[in-house]
Amino acid sequence: MDDRATNLGRVPPYPDLDAVLEDGHDAHYSQNPPPPFHADPARESSSVAMPASPDSDGSTSTAVPSPNPNSHHDANGASKEGKLQGSGQFDTRHDYKLVQFSEGDPENPKNWSKAYKWYCTMIVAVTCFVVAFASSVITADIPGVAEEFNVSYEAALVSISVFVVGFGVGPMIFAPLSEVYGRQVIYASTLLLAVVFVIPCAVAKNFATLIVCRAIDGIAFSAPMTLVGGTLSDLWRNEERGVPMAAFSAAPFIGPAIGPLVGGFLADAAGWRWLYWIQLILSGVVWILITFTVPETYAPTILLRRAKKLRKTTNDNSHVTEQELDTRPFTARLGVFMIRPFQLLFRELIVLLISLYMSVLYGLLYMFFVAYPIVFQKRKGYSAGITGLMFIPLAVGVVLSAMCSPWVNKHYMMMVRKHNGKPPAEIRLIPMMLSCWFVPMGLFIFAWTSFERLTWVGPCLAGLPVGFGFIFLYNAANNYLVDSYQHQAASALAAKTFIRSFWGAGVVLFTEQMYDRLNDQWATTLLAFIGLACCGIPFLFWFFGARIRARSKYAYSGDEEPVSGVESDFEKTKERDPAAIRHPDQLDLERAMSYVNP
Repeated sequence: MDDRATNLGRVPPYPDLDAVLEDGHDAHYSQNPPPPFHADPARESSSVAMPASPDSDGSTSTAVPSPNPNSHHDANGASKEGKLQGSGQFDTRHDYKLVQFSEGDPENPKNWSKAYKWYCTMIVAVTCFVVAFASSVITADIPGVAEEFNVSYEAALVSISVFVVGFGVGPMIFAPLSEVYGRQVIYASTLLLAVVFVIPCAVAKNFATLIVCRAIDGIAFSAPMTLVGGTLSDLWRNEERGVPMAAFSAAPFIGPAIGPLVGGFLADAAGWRWLYWIQLILSGVVWILITFTVPETYAPTILLRRAKKLRKTTNDNSHVTEQELDTRPFTARLGVFMIRPFQLLFRELIVLLISLYMSVLYGLLYMFFVAYPIVFQKRKGYSAGITGLMFIPLAVGVVLSAMCSPWVNKHYMMMVRKHNGKPPAEIRLIPMMLSCWFVPMGLFIFAWTSFERLTWVGPCLAGLPVGFGFIFLYNAANNYLVDSYQHQAASALAAKTFIRSFWGAGVVLFTEQMYDRLNDQWATTLLAFIGLACCGIPFLFWFFGARIRARSKYAYSGDEEPVSGVESDFEKTKERDPAAIRHPDQLDLERAMSYVNP
């Protein structure tokens, strides 16, 4: 690399954990911006900043000197040196060459062919479908489990609850691990663990074995649900992501709808254990596909491998990535990731209310797995297989709403142009405000057509508007959180997933008692009124969301210039001196440090 074609700047020291938590930046999705750069006259007189040049493999290395050893001091005034991961060298005074993607880089997942990107998208979407299918297929024969192990019906429902709880716990573990080791290794290892622990469930000799292994499966299966959004963000640019995201978002809702359908006939024909063997077959297939046909998509991991290769082939340890410049230990970064969701959940009204709304919807979905057998099996005397057929309109509603996603995305792009490329986050609420009425409408229909003397048509078709509303609300809520908290997006979504999963796990355990005490009509009506009350949430944020975000220390400010090749802007530093001179070298470094993956 030609030394004349390098940008020279100073790598700022990274803050400690307490400083990061206080400052409000998510350590895993965007690093703290460096302090204002003040040019050193002595240095400027001897060097000229020029654009970075591409290395022989197509990557771009930007040379930046390491932090001044005198810039960090301990309590006794001694300087501190941080060891550069992977290089075996200490951060002294030699220059680092920052490894980045070049324009049109074939190793950048966003530059892969559209056909291959769609293949990877469909594989991870099918994986999500299988995971969601596994969460609901066992609901088809809960009485069989209760009879086999001589436990109550409510106790047998715990096999559903512990699995769904795993969906809330897993993201706290796997999301930060994926930031260190990449997506592919997490997909492969967790799905393999899930596949293995399905087997003890299928051959369980006692109830404890079933519950423990089911809990492990829930945690392991949560990884694909956690990482797939990041994978799609790795593959697709903002303007391309609408349709692929719709394909993914439909999978978690179609899976639970198809699970009771398949499980009902399978349980009638072969018993409850085959509900686990079918999980083993499907999860084994998607594990093979995602492990051996989908490569790594996480840009920092790809660049880290490239930097290691450059260091080995050139015998030059100065080739590094932005990820390697973060000298904080993994435990410190893990602490940030685990604490941040709860900070957002309890300090941010937007995150709290959107999370509660999504929890209500998620709870409704899992309530149906208990309510449908009550209405169709207990009251009308249908078999498990026929009861499973009643979920078809719910699945059709989900598919129809997913098919409408291109029009929703087209409308959003029109609003982007109208606002000169910087639409307010509240634009994402428009589909939410239009579709929020479908869920309570479907619930009211289900409630007052579920009398035992009436035909099955009414409560069956009631699932259509409910399924149609689910996807619009789910996508709009996710997009609103991401746009409102771009650099905290992972933490905001983790907070939503955490509370949603625990609520979904809990409602399964009291649904039957609620229907017995309130009767079928008023129990569902209660849920409809709760859904109707939640319709006010998107309207609240439509009118007051901008003011709420303006007062937030975590919300994305939205007034930075976009950077080519970077998914999101770098969050504005409120403490920055506006009069300070910002050196071009600092801008290059900030661009390298601004990778955001919602």
